[in-house]
Amino acid sequence: DNVPSKFWLKNDHPEEISCGGDHTAVITGHGRLFMFGSNTCGQLGLGSEINVNINKPTAVKALKSEKVKFASCGRDHTIVCTWSGRVYGAGSNQEGQLGLGHCDDTNTFHLLHPFSDHAPIKMLAAGCNTSAALTEDGRLFMWGDNSVGQIGLGTESYTSEPRDVMVGQPVAWVSCGYHHSAFVTVDGDLYTFGESGSGRLGVFPDQLANHRVPQRVESIQDPVIQVSCGGEHTVALTKDNVYAFGRGQHGQLGHGTFLFEVPLPKALDHFRNGRVSHVTCGENHTAVITDSGILYTFGDGRQGKLGLGEENFTNQFRPTLCPRFLKYSVQSESSPEQFGQMFRNLPPLMSGFLNASLPLSRNIRISRTPSEDPCTSSLSSNLSSNDPPSPSLSLKSRSKTPLTLSPMFIFPDPPSPSLSCKFSPKKSPSPKSPKYASKEHLTPPQSFKSTHKLIPTPPVSPKPSFVKPTDDNQSPKTLSEGPTTPQTGS
Repeated sequence: DNVPSKFWLKNDHPEEISCGGDHTAVITGHGRLFMFGSNTCGQLGLGSEINVNINKPTAVKALKSEKVKFASCGRDHTIVCTWSGRVYGAGSNQEGQLGLGHCDDTNTFHLLHPFSDHAPIKMLAAGCNTSAALTEDGRLFMWGDNSVGQIGLGTESYTSEPRDVMVGQPVAWVSCGYHHSAFVTVDGDLYTFGESGSGRLGVFPDQLANHRVPQRVESIQDPVIQVSCGGEHTVALTKDNVYAFGRGQHGQLGHGTFLFEVPLPKALDHFRNGRVSHVTCGENHTAVITDSGILYTFGDGRQGKLGLGEENFTNQFRPTLCPRFLKYSVQSESSPEQFGQMFRNLPPLMSGFLNASLPLSRNIRISRTPSEDPCTSSLSSNLSSNDPPSPSLSLKSRSKTPLTLSPMFIFPDPPSPSLSCKFSPKKSPSPKSPKYASKEHLTPPQSFKSTHKLIPTPPVSPKPSFVKPTDDNQSPKTLSEGPTTPQTGS
């Protein structure tokens, strides 16, 4: 099944999601942490028996007294940060990636002590066996495996405690791939380090000898806003372009069918002069979100991770629009390994501005019409007639007691290090609910111009099952008459 499934959070809403190799973390608006997926190394932090998969979102009781702010899932480990500034880790620790000062695995979240003396954390990143934390004053800390220089500590093979990476200027963004890493400074300079094969570092040949320490990517002239590292490829975002480089045999670079390896950054033709707000990489696939909330995916299509339809498991060598999400404004996306369920909410980035420290306000509404997006030139070949452009979304509980239910959409498919996503359902005016935040929300979505047309045929998709997460280890109940989404009539 390549259709996103849903589950519901009672009287709460999802704020952040991070997906790892085979597990997922969800943070709610109330600061609760839910975990599910593989628990082979205790990476769910539930204190339960390892080697037992948890198929339902389960609250982490050990952190009940804390409000969780960020989470990042690596291949087999998880690190989280609370609003009080504490950082915790759980799961595999064979290379010291939990930062606990030893290399023993743990199935419960343990506190990392060093961060209590530093500025608040504004961003976390987790790779294969590596972890990183970025403070609000621009200091970068990394720890874990350094066998190929992926945490930038020169010849050291690993470190089990957070170490300050000497950069020379404040850092604004960090990403950990499988065996390489990258960061962006406040001046927009991009640095990469770690495994240098397949061109994933994007540096000139004479720089490769120093791959164990951060090297500036000199071929990108414009200031870089974001960077994301996948398995063997890297994607960087500037104000006007999206650059991809490294290995692309599955199409994860988005440059077409005949470019399987790109050693230096190359701009994607599809997004030239287009307004893109977020990029993220899985192991062998990539996702791009425009500032009007339209989601594109490309690369390895197995397990439905691209979200392009029930029958479309083929690789995509160029950015392909996800028509199912046209009814939402996608704000951010997360793409680890072969996961399709990689959604961790990150704040939307305005042009020329970067701030990853604050969660997005629940009250912000993002209005858009597809005709406003400059990146929809290939829309007619990608849209499915089964997906209406923007039906109103009404969530109702059939129980006698009113409930506040917030939908989570998860692509079904299991394992890449960390992409994220939050959906803001677009509402259409109705006689019963005339009040909106602004007049722009009273305007129905515009149709596409020229030959790009949407046929408002109601979707013919199976009714999803609805699962209510639980705060304990009891199996959640399946709602036989769960919330339904009204479909547009023909």
